[in-house]
Amino acid sequence: MIRAIIVSLCCAFALNAPAHADALSSFSQLKNAGLLVVDTQGRAIRADNNQRSFIPASTTKLVTAWLALNRWGENHRFQTNFYFDQHSKTLSVFGGGDPFLVSEEIAIIASQLRQLGLDRVDTLVLDGSMFTNGLILPGTSRTNNPYDAVPSALAANFNTVNLKKVGGKVRSAEAQTPLTPFAKSLARGFKKKTLRVNTGRKPQQAERYFGELLLAMLKKQGIPVSNRIVHGAIAPQAPFYQHSNSRTLGDMIRPMMKYSTNFIANQLVLIMAAEHYQRPANARDVQQYMQDNLRADFNWQQFTFQEGAGLSRKNRVSPQQLVQLLERFKPWRHLLPEVEPGVFAKSGTLKKVSTLAGYIVDNGEWKPFALMMNQSVPYKLRNRIATALRRTL
Repeated sequence: MIRAIIVSLCCAFALNAPAHADALSSFSQLKNAGLLVVDTQGRAIRADNNQRSFIPASTTKLVTAWLALNRWGENHRFQTNFYFDQHSKTLSVFGGGDPFLVSEEIAIIASQLRQLGLDRVDTLVLDGSMFTNGLILPGTSRTNNPYDAVPSALAANFNTVNLKKVGGKVRSAEAQTPLTPFAKSLARGFKKKTLRVNTGRKPQQAERYFGELLLAMLKKQGIPVSNRIVHGAIAPQAPFYQHSNSRTLGDMIRPMMKYSTNFIANQLVLIMAAEHYQRPANARDVQQYMQDNLRADFNWQQFTFQEGAGLSRKNRVSPQQLVQLLERFKPWRHLLPEVEPGVFAKSGTLKKVSTLAGYIVDNGEWKPFALMMNQSVPYKLRNRIATALRRTL
């Protein structure tokens, strides 16, 4: 029996070894790629073009996550302020950029408002002035895909709508999400059985969708509401209700990493910029905020970040810089997904860009690595290289 097990293990190693060798051999033949793996003392185990700058794609989200966690801490909760004028029955909302105002969260808000005495809404005022009007960050394409959802200071369901057709009629594809007039308007020409789209390139459209969902949730609570929604600035005053999201920052970053949610990443950098500069967030401030903080914390010189999600092809960073950041990211390594056994990392994909950065876990030791390939490669090559590195370290 023991001999059979040994023979089996040897055969398995013989079968796997060429695959590992092939993955590393394929990497060695690439002309536009870089790699760095370090041990727990920061000493290089393997280094190839590690000081050269590459397009990081969605590994940019590691940078955004580190900036946010370093600024606020994992247990931070984003807030949204509500104001109510009892005389005019006007409910006003000041958007704080909360990235995770999903339908379930808006239902909690509606319940809390009812418990505080909200009895009727004749007018809903939406204040999205925390972000500049018409804000489109670099790299965002003109598609209706969810990953191209534009940011807004008030946002519902990541500024996306999920629809379906039943018996020729449009319905919400989510039991927890009422079908609103704006959502229904996005279904014109909709022929598929299901459709998930973003709310468009105008932030006020996204804010209106948030407003319609809130009114629908208030109606479910038995509160009479009108459909009058206006956009405007709210005068400083004490809030009627200040809502803290039920999810912490860590709870938001975990799915951002797993599903590579561009919307969450860009909301985070916009909130940081708005808070830091004390003015409506804009694309220039985002770039300035990211680069100033990274220079101050890491003494980086040659790098560029135009936005926080990794959509811009003008973003540049080296494997060495990413690994340096990952050394500081270790307290939050549990927020990364396990993409292969023993490999916890964030991937990145654009046309002719394939990246992967995180940690290779070897005998309980978390070893930072960054793999950056800026040329056409097989989709799973990055995972095979990471697995090969783990088994050959």
